[in-house]
Amino acid sequence: MSVKITRGSFARPGTSLQFDTGSWRIQRPQHRHATAPCHAACPAGEDAQAWLALVEQERFRDAWETLIAANPLPAITGRVCHHPCEAACNRGNYDEPIAIHHVERLIGDMALEEDWPLPPSQTNGDPREVAVVGAGPAGCSAAWHLARSGYRVQLFEALPEAGGLLRSAIPPYRLPAAVVERELHRLLARPGIRFLPGQRLGRDFDLDELQASFAAVFLSIGTQRGRDWSIDGATPSDLHVGLPLLKEWMDVGAIPTWNSVAIVGAGNTAIDLARVLKLSGVPEVHIISHKAIPGPGVAPDDAMPAIRREIEQALEEGVVIHEHRGVQRLILRGEQVIGVELVHMKKLPDAEGRLQRVAFEGTESILHVEQVIPAIGQVVEPEGVQSLLGQRSFFRVDDRGCFPDHPRLFTGGDARGDRGTVSEAIGDGRRAALAIDRLLRQQAGDPPSPAQQPIPAEQLNLNYFETAPRPRVPVLDVARRASFAEIEGPLDTRQALGEGERCLSCGNCMACDNCWTLCPDVAVLKTREVASDGSHYLFDYGYCKGCGLCARECPTGYIVMQPDL
Repeated sequence: MSVKITRGSFARPGTSLQFDTGSWRIQRPQHRHATAPCHAACPAGEDAQAWLALVEQERFRDAWETLIAANPLPAITGRVCHHPCEAACNRGNYDEPIAIHHVERLIGDMALEEDWPLPPSQTNGDPREVAVVGAGPAGCSAAWHLARSGYRVQLFEALPEAGGLLRSAIPPYRLPAAVVERELHRLLARPGIRFLPGQRLGRDFDLDELQASFAAVFLSIGTQRGRDWSIDGATPSDLHVGLPLLKEWMDVGAIPTWNSVAIVGAGNTAIDLARVLKLSGVPEVHIISHKAIPGPGVAPDDAMPAIRREIEQALEEGVVIHEHRGVQRLILRGEQVIGVELVHMKKLPDAEGRLQRVAFEGTESILHVEQVIPAIGQVVEPEGVQSLLGQRSFFRVDDRGCFPDHPRLFTGGDARGDRGTVSEAIGDGRRAALAIDRLLRQQAGDPPSPAQQPIPAEQLNLNYFETAPRPRVPVLDVARRASFAEIEGPLDTRQALGEGERCLSCGNCMACDNCWTLCPDVAVLKTREVASDGSHYLFDYGYCKGCGLCARECPTGYIVMQPDL
């Protein structure tokens, strides 16, 4: 059947259609799909622009299927992700960024509540087995994507349940246990995944056995050993460490209480523990951070790495944060802490230009506390992986997560050392699964296309968009907050539709018809089928003079002018 073409205006015989004016042109318009900033910034690999476009059309299930093609745990990441996509969102240069993570949470919750079935896996003519060790976010993501590609996955986990830190260390006021349970139950029920709990690497099996038995191996063993901590060799006799203390609270629902506590650290564990202590009734909770509270004028590399909204809520709840401070001395009575001496610290360049933290004499102050808790991070437990780890604290791998001397062995998540968030771990699992698929299909020599630079706001025509406020989700008042009550509420569907409409569709055709209706030479044609993407708009170069009006008036930067050589 022939495709019917329409022109933007009527042209009668004897008019300009009889003249080939395209020969005057020195540049020509072209469609060019550009990466949206939210997509480029997402550690998990989500294309938020793509699924927000489906949300705008009220196609929530299609949006969910597009989303889980990259991230299988949207109801979880919609709650706990640090959402760098929103910091990168071009809408932030116009009014306020799209509330991407709130919409993601809504879609994830809808899928759970309505029990949407999973899309079918791809057909794989050679369904070999792949071992995934560790059922945290990275391992679950790798298992999910490998199963989607048609492989059989054996997912080993040392603990009785899957989830890793999702289940054992993120407080329920951020991430309810029921959400974790339902998301992981659906993931583990996917055909092709066999879950094997209570199986510890180095105790129940070893690396040599895995490599001999499976086509490829993905290690997602996390960081199970705390960093050593002392102040000039001194430690309290009853030293508590941040992450194990938080896990203890998650397991038993109670935590030791003191009148005053100082937590040393600046990450999510430090913030979570401080909030748990405060919500458990500890009157004074302090955080001692080498870095600054995130905010205007604070450089990204000087900002506390914890999620900004969690920091803000901790401050609302009465947690005191001492910025750019370090512990210079423990004040002990016997072996019991009665206080710490703080000193102002900041990064300054040394003689070779390298930034080093420097303590400023004369800025010392005393903080009287009953307990000091280090929350300074974890390292890889070497049991079972000593040959890979050597003397390092983390694994050394390439961008795909592959060990240099072991082409069928991959890793991801916290064990890499340069990762620290759930979304980054999910992205590691996805990238490793894609690399394993290429390897087993003998396509290792065909690297993926290099990432495109995201389209900047300057290439959009914002004159075609109206300002609109970002929706606000309900948040529990400080007086009503408790350890097990989720603090942030969801968006409703009306608000989610509004966010779909607010999305600028950066670098993608939004079928606005501007190029078709505004072309002065009637050189943009459109098929009569629904114009859902740029493929339905055609440039008639026989008449296009290259004036560039279509490119200038394209709201999303999808049309660019190229030299006509």
